[in-house]
Amino acid sequence: MNTLTISDRTRIVSALVEGNSIRAIARMTGFSSNTITKLLVDLGTACDAYHDKNVRNVQSKRVQCDEIWSFVGAKAKNVPREKDGEWGDVWTWTALDADTKLMISYAVGNRGAETAKYFMEDLALRVATRIQITTDGHKVYANAIEGAFGADVDYAMLIKLYGNDSFDRRYSTGNCIGTQTAVISGNPDPDHISTSYVERQNLTMRMSMRRFTRLTNAFSKKVDNHVAAIALHFMHYNFCRVHKTLRVTPAMEAGISGHVWSIEELVAIMPEPVAKKRGEYKKKG
Repeated sequence: MNTLTISDRTRIVSALVEGNSIRAIARMTGFSSNTITKLLVDLGTACDAYHDKNVRNVQSKRVQCDEIWSFVGAKAKNVPREKDGEWGDVWTWTALDADTKLMISYAVGNRGAETAKYFMEDLALRVATRIQITTDGHKVYANAIEGAFGADVDYAMLIKLYGNDSFDRRYSTGNCIGTQTAVISGNPDPDHISTSYVERQNLTMRMSMRRFTRLTNAFSKKVDNHVAAIALHFMHYNFCRVHKTLRVTPAMEAGISGHVWSIEELVAIMPEPVAKKRGEYKKKG
C-alpha cells in the first residue's frame, strides 16, 4: 500500500493549479480520483488557514471587487428536492488589489446581503489603510461596505450598459455600449473607478480551475471540494504564479513574501498529521 510522497503530491497539485480535471489527473498520474480529491481538500484547508493568518495588514490603496458564478451538483433550476440546500448556484466574491494584483479577500456563498456582509467585514480586517473600492452595480454592496468601513472608505460603483442585441444571450452578454459611475461614499479618484483587473481575474479563475469552465461536465460535486479548490487556486495565484506585468508574484509585490514559491513549498504548508489522519493514499492497481 503506497502513500503519496512529496513528489507525488507536487505532481498532482501542479496539474490541479493548471486547470486539469480530477479524472484527467487520475489518468496522468495513476492515482485514484478519491486520492486526488482527498489531497485537494486537505491542501485547500491548509491554504485557507495560511491565507487567513498571513494576508493581513495589507498596504493597499485601490481595491476592485466582483462576484463570479459557478454551481455545485446542478444549476439552481435543476436541483432535485432531496438536494435542496446542498446543490445549486454558488458565487465567489473576490477583492483584488489594483496595484499589486494581490487577492486580498474572497468568500464563497450566495449572491445575497449576508455573504456580502461577511465578505466586506473580512476585507476590512485585512487592509491597514484607507482604500478606494470599486464594485459593479450589485445593490447589496452599498450596505455591506458601509457596515464594514463606515465613513473610512472611498467607494464608487461602475455600472455597465449593454445594448439590445438580437442574438442568443444564454452564454454571453450583449455588447457593452457604455458605463456609468456612481460615487457612494468618500472621494474616490475618477481615474481609478474600474473593475477591469478583477474581471480579468475572473478569466484566470475559469482557466485555472476546471470546475469553473462553462459548458462542461467538470462542475463541483460537493461544496467542500469547491471551496478547497478555490483556496488552493488563490494560494497558488498569490504566492507561486509570477504575474506577467509585475514580473513577480502578487504576494512579493505586496511585501508579504520575499520569493517565488515553488509547488513543493505550497504542498509543504499542509501539516503531515492531516494526511495521516485521513489514512494512506492508495494508488490504483
